[in-house]
Amino acid sequence: MNSFLKSLFRLFMTLLAAPLIVIYWLLRPVSRADQLFAGFSQLLSLVPGLSGSYLRVAFYRFTMGACSRDLYIGFGTLFSQQPTELGSGCYIGPQCNIGLCTIEKNCLLGSGVHILSGRNQHRFDGSDTPIRLQGGVFTRVTVGENSWIGNGAIVMANIGSRCVVGAGAVVTRDVPPGSVVVGNPARVVDAGGEPR
Repeated sequence: MNSFLKSLFRLFMTLLAAPLIVIYWLLRPVSRADQLFAGFSQLLSLVPGLSGSYLRVAFYRFTMGACSRDLYIGFGTLFSQQPTELGSGCYIGPQCNIGLCTIEKNCLLGSGVHILSGRNQHRFDGSDTPIRLQGGVFTRVTVGENSWIGNGAIVMANIGSRCVVGAGAVVTRDVPPGSVVVGNPARVVDAGGEPR
């Protein structure tokens, strides 16, 4: 598809998304922002195919913290936090679950990747209080430019630029730029050409 046709299709999808965008902004003053945003995300995640991706991007460009127009968001992908930021050229595979994060440009996320809002979303200090009532802290996780996260990985910490996160890895600590990490918990197996 040449750039003119892509631009025309983006415009069409923006017009198609416009009623949802208007409803979202009308409901926002009387709703909890992240719950409202997550609800719309769940609805939009169900639209299949390339058209679904264009529709999701059109909606998120007007509702998310930042969303580039030239990225792909796969079927079934859910976003839970409105301040999330998505850079240009990204590919977000199907059935991902994305919390509070910044995904910088040219990143690839395989299917079923989970990016949590940090490592401290839930506390479990007191045994007398149910975990769901103990609260927690959401922190922004950053995925650095030109990084690739394999299928089914769980990310709870920052990933530097030009990194590769192996399929199924569980990232609990910050990953230095240029690293390859694998395993649970994820460990560095290549730090820019030097195996560890």
